[in-house]
Amino acid sequence: MSNSSNELLPLNEHLCFLFYATSRAIQRGYHQTLAEQGLTYPQYLVLVILYEHRQLTIKEIGTYLALDSGTVTPLIKRMTTAGLLRKQRDKDDERIVYVAITPQGQEKRIAMQTLPDVLLDHSQLSSTEWQQLSQLTNKLWHNLQQADSEHKN
Repeated sequence: MSNSSNELLPLNEHLCFLFYATSRAIQRGYHQTLAEQGLTYPQYLVLVILYEHRQLTIKEIGTYLALDSGTVTPLIKRMTTAGLLRKQRDKDDERIVYVAITPQGQEKRIAMQTLPDVLLDHSQLSSTEWQQLSQLTNKLWHNLQQADSEHKN
């Protein structure tokens, strides 16, 4: 879609707003299940990525989740205090902090394995539509990250 006619777009034609509103709706849909597990949505995402990779640096977690270290560090601290994660400084460079998922964190991640089904069930999309949406959203995110990276250089 292009706005080459220089018309002012109504709100429902701003793709950024649609993604924003959809993201908020998804988080509201997830809220009850997450609250029952004592998790926030960002904490859930940390468990997902660490369950997959077992151990990452704080910087790597931030990169995967598109969050800055100022957001990731307190998140990791709370999860470590709750026994879901453990931190360890690099022996050669103490500025690097590794974060690993604990057995308790693994159990919590496994308990949340059906959370994405909430979204799928409520979306009323066919499996083909779901695949297309996922592929196009991933493509858009990748392209925007690449453009942002090129802009910074």
